[in-house]
Amino acid sequence: MSTQSRIEWTEQTWNPTVGCTKVSPGCKHCYAETMARRLRAIGVRGYENGFRLTLMPERLTEPLERHKPTVYFVNSMSDLFHEKVPFDYIRRVFDVMARTPQHTFQILTKRAERMAGFCHGVDVPANAWLGVSVENRKHGVPRIDVLRTVNANVRFLSVEPLLEDLGAIDLEGIHWVIVGGESGHKARPMRKDWVDSVKRQCDEAEVAFFFKQWGTWSVDGQKRSKKANGRSYHGKVWDNMPRLQELVL
Repeated sequence: MSTQSRIEWTEQTWNPTVGCTKVSPGCKHCYAETMARRLRAIGVRGYENGFRLTLMPERLTEPLERHKPTVYFVNSMSDLFHEKVPFDYIRRVFDVMARTPQHTFQILTKRAERMAGFCHGVDVPANAWLGVSVENRKHGVPRIDVLRTVNANVRFLSVEPLLEDLGAIDLEGIHWVIVGGESGHKARPMRKDWVDSVKRQCDEAEVAFFFKQWGTWSVDGQKRSKKANGRSYHGKVWDNMPRLQELVL
């Protein structure tokens, strides 16, 4: 079922699939894997298989039943473009998005090539925002070039967890960048100068910048709770979103 989200950049989560497998360093401390194990332990329906990839067709109609315009994060507990999710099933997900133009759907993947392969020749609904995870230079940055080939109304990057300095990144055709540090007791630190570099490049490219969190490691390099470290970056909270009048069809 869809649920209200605590993720700062969305409103609700919609999980027509659950479960995933690790593909890059950003997956190492996957919050969804930990959550799936907890949900299975307490007997929550849909998590009988733990974090094994599972299709949930009974959840496909959830956005159709909600009339209030809502921002949905699609598959917070999975990856819609996982190799084991058939294209026919993904088409059913996209059909629901097309039938609910009052909603906005944010789809994030680490499998950029499969996303591009699916979207080739497909009319991506205008209310579908497509994004890729960018955690480092080796695995994350190449996904940006692939994302750029996708004909989406909004293309975005989730630079979380930011694991190193990304260096120069090409933001042409990108509308929105989210940056965040890792949380949890095994979290890897994020340095302020890495964030500064991304923010500067967003400013230069006139791309909306959203700072999600410092995570477990604060701006001063100390390890604290996520809540204690907060979301302030250079003295303010950056909740910038893509402005509709600037979107490229």
